[in-house]
Amino acid sequence: MSTTPAVRAQDSTFRAVLGSPHVARLLGGTLIGRLPTGMAPIAILLLARAEHGPLALAGLLGALYGLAAAIGQPLLGRLVDRHGQRTVLCVSAPVASAAFLLLPATGPVRHPVLAALVVVLAGLASPPLESCLRALWPRVLPDDGRRHAALALDSGSQGLVFVAGPLLAAGLTAGAGVLAAFTATAALGLFGAALVTTSAPCARWTASTLAGRGHWAGPLRAPGLRVLFAALAGTGMALGAVNVLALSLSDRHHAGWLAGVMPAALSFGSVLGGLAYGRRAWPGPPARHLVAAATGFAAGWTALLSDPVPAVALLGALLPGSFLAPLLAAAFQSVERLAPEGELAEASAWLVACIGVGQAAGTALCSLAVAAGPLPAALVPLAGAAAALWLLRRFHHLLPA
Repeated sequence: MSTTPAVRAQDSTFRAVLGSPHVARLLGGTLIGRLPTGMAPIAILLLARAEHGPLALAGLLGALYGLAAAIGQPLLGRLVDRHGQRTVLCVSAPVASAAFLLLPATGPVRHPVLAALVVVLAGLASPPLESCLRALWPRVLPDDGRRHAALALDSGSQGLVFVAGPLLAAGLTAGAGVLAAFTATAALGLFGAALVTTSAPCARWTASTLAGRGHWAGPLRAPGLRVLFAALAGTGMALGAVNVLALSLSDRHHAGWLAGVMPAALSFGSVLGGLAYGRRAWPGPPARHLVAAATGFAAGWTALLSDPVPAVALLGALLPGSFLAPLLAAAFQSVERLAPEGELAEASAWLVACIGVGQAAGTALCSLAVAAGPLPAALVPLAGAAAALWLLRRFHHLLPA
């Protein structure tokens, strides 16, 4: 039986969602377990600098970690669909944590190849907590209204990983040394994964009997998913440019604080947008939500084209950030509808991976564009967001109605 609009609106409040069995534990465990994603890049950078290594080496190791994590997520997602969540998480999380503990002992400056191999291992073994959580939502929250609110809350809160993670890694390194930062990175990854794997929904989650019987390309054989993944790579490109753009603006305006506060403003906007999006059931299908959120996300970056003063730069990050969580929530709703049966975890992992690849490309492109001036650098995130919008508008008929 379908619920009335009044009941659905009441049930979809965040208090009702967080009060549902297992939701708070799954959300908290996933956030904690994903903190290494935000901590590792800065910890790797600080490790190389602590050994007086060149910035190029530090950047290369950080890029390797991001690329390996992007490659590993779909591979691990496919294993989840075929063998279950517990098995994959109980293997991948300890391997990733062991690699983090080993990395300081490799001496990246003296043994860069060995360090690179360990970094790649840490990235490849990053536990697919986010895609596992997205695969659990339909079972934990079968009601559409509550699941809509949970996805919005989930997407908005994920931005906190990229605020708290770097701050935590930098603070631990400054206060206790780089070894403490890597130890905390390893411990938090294990603890978060343990919270998820010991939960009842994860224990009850079983692989589909259809998993492994599909096409070799997995969920990529669905045209709508290919469009969606390509579009979210453009979104990732915009996100990847933010750190470089913030650093460039802070140098030009002699405001060192801007380098950290501007990315935080983007994440804060994402949290606010997720709260606003999840408080009510919006009319129309996810495809309409995707296009609307992508439009706002692209338009928000135009505020940075004029080489703004720091206050305007913060607003220029807050505006697109406010559309980010709704965009991601609608994207994962679309994945849920488009993914072939038994392949939801891998499909969700592909979306995460494409955002990661886009972030790496955005960081690289913006680093090159900065040398040409403020306008070319500011065009990088706008170009990525505009490409995502074009794809979604041009091929919206392939997305779920």
